[in-house]
Amino acid sequence: MTIERVSQDEMLSSFKERLAGLLEENKKKADEIKQNEITALKLQGAIEALEYYNRPEPEETASHPPDETEE
Repeated sequence: MTIERVSQDEMLSSFKERLAGLLEENKKKADEIKQNEITALKLQGAIEALEYYNRPEPEETASHPPDETEE
C-alpha cells in the first residue's frame, strides 16, 4: 500500500470543493422534497374529493323515504 503525500493547501482545496458539492446536492434534494410534498398534498385532496363524491348512496327505507316534492 502506497501512501500518497498531499500538501495541506491541496487538501484544503479538495475539502472545500467536496463541501460545496455536497451543499449544492443537499439544496437540490431539499427542493425535490418540497415539490414532492406539494404533489402529495394535491393527491391527498383529490383522493378525499373522489372518495366523498363516490361514496354509496344510502338505501331508501321506511324510516328514510325519498324526498317528494309533489304539492
